[in-house]
Amino acid sequence: MASNFSFDIVSEVNFMEVDNAINQAQKELSQRFDFKNSKSSIDYNKTDKKITLIGDDEFKLKALTDIVEGKFAKRGVSLKSLEYKAKEQSFEGTVRQTIELVSGLPSEKAKELSKLIKSSNFKVNTQIEGGKIKVSSPKKDELQAVITYLKSANFSLPLQFTNYR
Repeated sequence: MASNFSFDIVSEVNFMEVDNAINQAQKELSQRFDFKNSKSSIDYNKTDKKITLIGDDEFKLKALTDIVEGKFAKRGVSLKSLEYKAKEQSFEGTVRQTIELVSGLPSEKAKELSKLIKSSNFKVNTQIEGGKIKVSSPKKDELQAVITYLKSANFSLPLQFTNYR
């Protein structure tokens, strides 16, 4: 029997599901009546992990955002992984907005999460290892309590719990 039990906290995005959601959103855009003869578009750059929405006006840009968010929700991709940039005027009077996909646990967020766990008085050890946090304890119940606590906490990134041992 192991003396210490542990699990990892990560924040990852399933990019295959993102690709599927974007394809479904583009298909819906091409079929919707309110977007006929429109310059609106949804573009996805896989290498930069950015989605670019272009709408004829603010109203159409909001409709595009709703389409994308709906497809992400149906595919099980957390909306917390979307980071919206400022809207900007584009050519021919259109409005453009860029959405970045956040994957991984940045060091400042990892420190914030580690402080959150330590401030909740659980008897666990946390260790930041690159893009993940390893949480360990001699008691499985403590680890399960930490997972339950973090699921109920409204953290700004989507969290997954892996390598539970």
